[in-house]
Amino acid sequence: MCGIAGLLTTGTGPGLSGLSDLATAASAMAATIAHRGPDDEGIWSDGPAGIALAHRRLSIIDLSPAGHQPMHSACGRYVLTFNGEIYNAPDLRWRLEASGSAPEWLGHSDTEVLLAAIAAWGLQAALVE
Repeated sequence: MCGIAGLLTTGTGPGLSGLSDLATAASAMAATIAHRGPDDEGIWSDGPAGIALAHRRLSIIDLSPAGHQPMHSACGRYVLTFNGEIYNAPDLRWRLEASGSAPEWLGHSDTEVLLAAIAAWGLQAALVE
């Protein structure tokens, strides 16, 4: 099972005032859960927003580097770190393709399908599709 961690701060606390501080904190969190995901590690942070995401990957569905997380949506608006399996991901992928809403797929991960669904249908609709 993958390991995920995140950090949200107002930026007013000591030691977390900038992008490098957030990335360092997220990297330290990822190191403590390295046993949860030995295949890959990813860190994403946005200093002005005061948010950081860390992901330790256990590759199961898409073993390629295309499944690296945190993952950015093709449109660039969304960033996601996700652990789980979407059982109807192939059907959702097909529906995105049939509607013309699919991005140029980079891999075969559930996370990529989830991000494309959120970008195409919105968060609430993507979760109930």
